[in-house]
Amino acid sequence: MFAEFLRRLTAPAPEQLSDPDARLALGALLVRVARADGQYSPAEVARIERILMLRHNLGEAEARALREEAEVLEAEAPDTVRFTRTVKDAVPYEEREGVIEALWCVVLSDGKRDAEEDAVVRLAANLLGVNDRDSALARQRVEARNAG
Repeated sequence: MFAEFLRRLTAPAPEQLSDPDARLALGALLVRVARADGQYSPAEVARIERILMLRHNLGEAEARALREEAEVLEAEAPDTVRFTRTVKDAVPYEEREGVIEALWCVVLSDGKRDAEEDAVVRLAANLLGVNDRDSALARQRVEARNAG
């Protein structure tokens, strides 16, 4: 189903992806972090859809469809590096911290931090060029919103 997209995503010198492809890659990265602990909760699914709605100005049905496509892509894709490279190429540097914040939103949506999910966020932040301090600040902002 996603063979052509995966071929472009894994090419040695990938071409710049279109906006819909970049949306799909971000969705797949969100799904990957949610599945990292072996549990994919309804709270994580809802949070992913909300992030997609807000970030891409989508309606509920469009966000659900994008999340479902992202789930299939995430299951078929080889590794996190490909997603982050695609997102890094598509998202200006100033907005990458927002991507990390979105990842933390998914990780913390079930009310707990998991070592496997933390590791995926740390890897993604590093590959996106977001330093540990900025990633920690993004996490703290999410925690503060969740507490309030």
